[in-house]
Amino acid sequence: MICFFWLSALFLLTGSASASLPLQTLHVPSGFSISIFSNDVDNARQMALGDQGTLFVGSRRAGNVYALVDTNQDGSADQHFIIASSLTMPSGVAFRNGTLYVAAVNKLYAFENIEANLRHPNKRVIENRLPDRRHHGWKYLKFITNEELVIPVGMPCNVCLSRKPIFGTLQRYNLKSQRFTTLATGVRNSVGFDIDPVSGEFWFTDNGRDRMGDDLPPDELNRIQHPGQHFGFPYLHGRNIPDPVFAEYKPKILHLTPPILEIQAHSAPLGMTFYSSSQAKYSFPKKYHHGIFIAEHGSWNRSRKVGYQVIFVSPDRKLDTARAEPFVTGWLNERTQQAWGRPADVLQLPDGSLLISDDRAGAIYRITHTGNR
Repeated sequence: MICFFWLSALFLLTGSASASLPLQTLHVPSGFSISIFSNDVDNARQMALGDQGTLFVGSRRAGNVYALVDTNQDGSADQHFIIASSLTMPSGVAFRNGTLYVAAVNKLYAFENIEANLRHPNKRVIENRLPDRRHHGWKYLKFITNEELVIPVGMPCNVCLSRKPIFGTLQRYNLKSQRFTTLATGVRNSVGFDIDPVSGEFWFTDNGRDRMGDDLPPDELNRIQHPGQHFGFPYLHGRNIPDPVFAEYKPKILHLTPPILEIQAHSAPLGMTFYSSSQAKYSFPKKYHHGIFIAEHGSWNRSRKVGYQVIFVSPDRKLDTARAEPFVTGWLNERTQQAWGRPADVLQLPDGSLLISDDRAGAIYRITHTGNR
């Protein structure tokens, strides 16, 4: 009986394991406010929302999957569960029809009826054929249909060609047939994507290669208009930057699709979401509707750091262009070049607020709008 109590307690964390965070350094546009939804989520990465309002959060280094519950609906989680631990980079999470899906490096797990079993979760492996390479092997998950998940398989290198065609792709995985089909190729390392609520097209971020200098090549925001499009890697970067080594190996008949938006090199755009709320309590102003929020994780190998922010992207769907502007800044001190947080994912809640995960601070932030719309 004592053993049972001890095991159960492992799954429920209360209170905060983190020091208070310097929220006063974060800047948001006028009319917005930022608060802490939770600061007890070690290495927080992708987020997914359950039908009953449970927030599920993956991690990379920590190896944990979390469930956060705001029982009194005050905008701050008061119950924290670790529903899985010791997994291999379980960063990708998605929820559908009562089941939580978790993507580790080479396995896909299912947690059925999870919101009724947060204290005693049951997981099973539903797919184990993904490559086990850890370099760019961490995942992001989104449903593209009711039965199909999109799973990225990053290139296991900075820049290279691979004999295994699954590397450098976005894969569609059918949960019923257990079949993979290729959605896109020429993708170096995508850790964020979403479906455009206006066109139904699939958009994704991609992280560019290293060792070409501080400002080359750009990171990217891409749009898929039909399955099988090639987005350039490793032959061409951005709209028209030939790779110094691999450009000459590009097959002549291969058509490459340029990005919709070039993003500052090394800023590391990760999770993204289209903002769609218009009538909810904390709905953002009209300019944000159907636009894109992107978490920029921040640079690690640049002479001066960039990123460490959340940006807002306004797409021009007629001209196939987009423009970006900062939305949340302040994790990086420009003077000292020290960063206390690194945004990893963004998720819209039904009340119109926006959540941001931070894998350095181990926190989830909540952005609300209470000004004029």
